[in-house]
Amino acid sequence: MTPTLKPILPALALAAAFANPAHAAGEAKNIIFFLGDGMGPSTVTAARIHKYGEDGSLNMDKLERTARVKTYSNDAQTTDSAPSMAAYMTGVKMNNEVISMSPETVATEPGKDANGNLGVNNCAAGNGAAVATILELAKAKGKAVGSITTTELTHATPAATFAHICNRNAQFAIAAQTVPGGAGYNAALQDGVDVMMGGGRNHFTPFDAASNKAGRADGRNLLTELAAKGYTVAANKTDMQAAPNNKKFIGLFSSKSHLEYELDRTATPPVGEGATQPSLAEMTVKALDLLSQNGNGYFLMVEGGRIDHALHGTNAKRALVDTIAFDDAIKAALDKVKLSDPTLANTLVVVTADHDHTLAFNGYGKRGNPILDITRGYKDNQPLKDADGNTYTTLVFGNGPNRPNLRVNLDSATVLADNYKQETGVRLASETHGGGDVKLSATGAGAKAFKGTLDNTKVFGLLKSAFGF
Repeated sequence: MTPTLKPILPALALAAAFANPAHAAGEAKNIIFFLGDGMGPSTVTAARIHKYGEDGSLNMDKLERTARVKTYSNDAQTTDSAPSMAAYMTGVKMNNEVISMSPETVATEPGKDANGNLGVNNCAAGNGAAVATILELAKAKGKAVGSITTTELTHATPAATFAHICNRNAQFAIAAQTVPGGAGYNAALQDGVDVMMGGGRNHFTPFDAASNKAGRADGRNLLTELAAKGYTVAANKTDMQAAPNNKKFIGLFSSKSHLEYELDRTATPPVGEGATQPSLAEMTVKALDLLSQNGNGYFLMVEGGRIDHALHGTNAKRALVDTIAFDDAIKAALDKVKLSDPTLANTLVVVTADHDHTLAFNGYGKRGNPILDITRGYKDNQPLKDADGNTYTTLVFGNGPNRPNLRVNLDSATVLADNYKQETGVRLASETHGGGDVKLSATGAGAKAFKGTLDNTKVFGLLKSAFGF
């Protein structure tokens, strides 16, 4: 700093304090970034009606600042989750399947390991370069950082916050990037991500022919290595709740693959490992307990990842229930933060999605008709019928596996069942993402900047500005 500037610094600081009584250089000391994977506008609307009715509001609806976000990737009109989340986290457009790398990076397919498991990194030297994520920038400024999800921790969305790789499916290599000082570590994370939660423990633990057939062929136990670096390691909700708040934390709540859908986690009895798994709201509260120990502030990413998976399967019921669970996590975070920051003067909360899906909302149903049911007309409450005289559901998909050769009459008992798959227009093995814009909502410190129609890369710049970076 030059000597001539010193005398005016107190005056500048005083002026800034009066102009912006929140967090000095940027408005936000803390940022919580919520990402509903695949949560397009129709999914939001349907979830709202399913839970609260047409005139109700989700918690995310109550955030006062809104914007539209364009989601195309560097090489595709319709993005996948890797480049769309990476655009939010880095401000860079990249190709489909690429995670937090420069635009020219080619998405080289990963290989299989000695045990036949996909996930070995085949990225050639010189195939693109890492680009900094907002999480890494926050870490460099002394903030605590966290990434939590209902998917595998190494899945595309969480991986885009802390990893750099040419293909999202190289999940064994992505896992290795989290271990401070270990082989393959992402050194830009400095002493490591402070809080990590999700599923997919197999990507962190050694192959075992009897108990862990999808485990690591290199024999490393990354959880043991993380524990040696000072992390508390948790395998279930009880472990998570008992973990001290003054240590780094990793919780992997599924031995293999993702956490259970919320509908199954809360079933009686719960499906799979659901009985031992925390809700996304509980994960969020614990993450905030851990991260708020840092006096410099924090960045937390929270993903409702299984919304996307249910939509790919054209199972609207599970998609809506997971959207509501995601929305409950938003409320839990707001309630938690407002205990210490009542007006959110120091905290920015952003809620958005990485891409849309092909879910469509048919007319002209009667107000109050269950959103998952067959459509009943607003004039006489009688089932509406297609040109061939068959009933149809209000929610359908543009493409996916459930396209009948000949439509038949549908009844409420069939379409309201947990496992019902909505009909689709084009027959594909799995429903695809949609290329439409998604909604963004924001509240708190710096939220006023989120407005209009934004490219997803511009959201990164607004997050940086809010932090004062």
